[in-house]
Amino acid sequence: MPNASDVLVERLISWDVDTIFGLPGDGINGVFEALRTHKEKIRLIHVRHEEAAALMACAYAKFTGRLGVCISTSGPGGIHLLNGLYDAKMDHAPVLAITGLQHSDLIGTFTQQDVALDKLFMDVANYNERVMNGAHMESVADLAIRTALATRGVSHITIPVDVQVQEVKKGRSERNPVHHTSSVPAFSEHQPALIDLEHATDILNRGKKIAILVGQGALHATAELEEVAEVLGAPIIKALLGKAAVPDDSPYTTGGIGLLGTEPSQDAIEGCDTLFIVGSSFPYIEFLPEPGSVKCVQIDLDPQRISLRHPADVGLVGDTKICLRALLPHLTRHDKAFLEKAQKGKAEWQKLMEERGTRQDKPMKPQVVGWELGKRIPANAIVTSDSGTITTWWARYVPALRGQKHSCSGTLATMACSLPYAIAAAIAYPDRPVYCIIGDGGLSMLLGELITVAAYKLNIKIIVIKNNTLGQIKWEQMVFLGNPEYACDLFPADFVMIARGCGIDGIQISEPAECGAQLDLIMGRNGPVLVEAVVDQFTPPMPAKIKPSQAVKLAEALLRGEPNRAKIALTNAHDKIRELV
Repeated sequence: MPNASDVLVERLISWDVDTIFGLPGDGINGVFEALRTHKEKIRLIHVRHEEAAALMACAYAKFTGRLGVCISTSGPGGIHLLNGLYDAKMDHAPVLAITGLQHSDLIGTFTQQDVALDKLFMDVANYNERVMNGAHMESVADLAIRTALATRGVSHITIPVDVQVQEVKKGRSERNPVHHTSSVPAFSEHQPALIDLEHATDILNRGKKIAILVGQGALHATAELEEVAEVLGAPIIKALLGKAAVPDDSPYTTGGIGLLGTEPSQDAIEGCDTLFIVGSSFPYIEFLPEPGSVKCVQIDLDPQRISLRHPADVGLVGDTKICLRALLPHLTRHDKAFLEKAQKGKAEWQKLMEERGTRQDKPMKPQVVGWELGKRIPANAIVTSDSGTITTWWARYVPALRGQKHSCSGTLATMACSLPYAIAAAIAYPDRPVYCIIGDGGLSMLLGELITVAAYKLNIKIIVIKNNTLGQIKWEQMVFLGNPEYACDLFPADFVMIARGCGIDGIQISEPAECGAQLDLIMGRNGPVLVEAVVDQFTPPMPAKIKPSQAVKLAEALLRGEPNRAKIALTNAHDKIRELV
């Protein structure tokens, strides 16, 4: 007779789950026994930290569109999952978390690891349930999986130790017949209402200067986006999670927006009379047009997201590709004056990026690493980025090519995400090269996952841009608050030596003149390699357009006792002179 854990694993398999990320423990070992007996159909990726398991599940869902699954023991194991699960919640990735609980007759009695994980997970999970007995498992598992997929969010099942091994016939009520649920998926095409399509068409046809802002909801609609941009004469501006929605060499895109964005993108946003938001909840409202200053059409799968960041005159609730296809036959062809202006701005911006990316200053500028790496990453690659100054160098200097996948922790912006993301990508697509772009601060947080990379012999190139400081935090303290930096510097670590200790080959790059040639040495290799690129820590990741208030705050920080004020002032002055010459 199968027990509750057998039923859970069989339901996962029935829903086409073949990969699960996690760690064993005495609070979840009943489920691990079921995973062992079903290992021919579902594989366990053994990680070194539960936070990494949840981040891997999130990334697996992002890169494949399938359910990501992570598992942990009771108490501390479950608590460790939370950061990765919030990443999934905030970026709308379908993830199922499975956790253990202590024995059902000891819960709430201060026994060991007695943490009510179902209560703890109330905010992060769209579906969150404690399994009560063996007969309860089947319907809970099906509903948890269905909810995660349907809502593109987190579901959580927590199972007491004794219930994990309880036979499914135990505790069955007359109202709970066997197999009354199923794993048949049910998805709607989400066709927008006809009246809304007509209204949206009218607004877009009347617009003279249309800017298209795209996010991760448009990743599968590249062809449609470019066709709409061609018809409307509109530049495509990309939120960070939408980096791969349109390749960066497309004539229709001006690149990113926001703190990490480009000047032509910001110019297009500031100069438009109509904003067309497609599959994006870009959170930095201050970079968007003033409310009421432009007309706005928005497409989003989630009606809750309509008018979230900018007041929409009409919202099309539905799948991006379907909505764009429905709009296209009714759009009138616009002249290309606004697009051509944006294209000219993009060409000028690219010259600036090349100038910064080819400098021979010492210490090496971080832009040099991004520039040289961006020229070499193959078109079939998957690229992951961490959070911090590293995100700027990835966003601006590593282009998304047609066919590539790119991602990061978007709305949560958690550090340490890039390596677990890369592991998930390499597990999901073993025939594709994976590039992990990460800073020394982020890598330090989940350093143990280098062992996971080595253990599974994953084809990941780990590019550590090392500046021995928490760079983003340093500049935020100075530029946003006008305070001298504090507690940002990192004790230098030899990441090449650490990688080799884990069984991964490593090289160090510190000379800008040799950066490209040294990267060439690793490009053709199969298997993991770590590159430690030592760069200048005084190069600021400044926005494309520096506000006067930011310059004032930086000056205040220097005057108030910034310990590196001489080097920072010299670097900034030198950089500004080079840009003006």
